[in-house]
Amino acid sequence: MTPATTAFPPIRTECPPGACVCGREALLQSPSGDLRVLRLTREEEKRLIERLENLDSLADLRRIEARLEQQLGIRLAISTSPHEVRTLRGITILVLEQPGLCRKTRQAIPAAIRRSLERRPEIAYALLDEGGLFA
Repeated sequence: MTPATTAFPPIRTECPPGACVCGREALLQSPSGDLRVLRLTREEEKRLIERLENLDSLADLRRIEARLEQQLGIRLAISTSPHEVRTLRGITILVLEQPGLCRKTRQAIPAAIRRSLERRPEIAYALLDEGGLFA
């Protein structure tokens, strides 16, 4: 092992040509690009999705949301409809676009959070109460 290979953390491998428009190559070429998102390898993404599917509380969700932004630069936008929310579809979960973030990852993160909210409806209720009448 050379010192150069151990100094840098592994980065995500590129997607097959034409499968994704993440802009990974442009990000690698940019001198001022935020490369943190490339630290999310496929194995780490699987661990993240598993963790998001097994949330314990709204505080846990908020903690993971903050760590995603701090460590990888991934920003989530979780909001409720200004009108009545009858199902989980009334809760909007978006992963904001950024260079280097794969399209499939942007879809997998909200899906994992929704599965967690389905399993633990008290998290969805707490999310609704967060900005509601009882906040």
